[in-house]
Amino acid sequence: MIRFALALFLLVIPASAHATDAGWALLRDGGHVVLLRNAMVTGATDPANFDIANCSTQINLSARGKQQASKIGALFAARAAPVSRVLSSRYCRCVDTARIAFEAEPELFAPLDLLSTDETAKAAQIAAIMKEIRAYSGSDNLVMVTHLEDIVALTGISPREGEAVVVEPQGEGLRVLGRVTF
Repeated sequence: MIRFALALFLLVIPASAHATDAGWALLRDGGHVVLLRNAMVTGATDPANFDIANCSTQINLSARGKQQASKIGALFAARAAPVSRVLSSRYCRCVDTARIAFEAEPELFAPLDLLSTDETAKAAQIAAIMKEIRAYSGSDNLVMVTHLEDIVALTGISPREGEAVVVEPQGEGLRVLGRVTF
């Protein structure tokens, strides 16, 4: 059993590294849209007294999450991955990830908030995100800092905290071009 687990681990590591290298190659070229999951947080769910305007009522970045966000920004700079615009969910963990990583105030974009439980509102959020992605045509990268649930709904991929998914529009949905883990 241990041999099987070790073999599986050794098979997964090179695939992950290759995915990250391919993702960086795309980002260096610019002109891509990046869905970035917020960095590591202090808890699993927001408290019952959640208030979008009050960070003390939300789960926030942990000390490791702040370090991870800093690493994200440093790697974007070191790898010469140009960023023209950063959009963020209004949740503090996303705003803080964007601020720390890209050392600038992100544009708040409410459709990147956690997806609504109301199906009509959820569809409107996804449509607004898709519209923004389809409209992007810059030569640098557009980074959209959001949540696990949003990225899963848009791509079918479940990224780790602080993971970037590089996408492009394809038909009615998105095609995943690459991933970068931090």
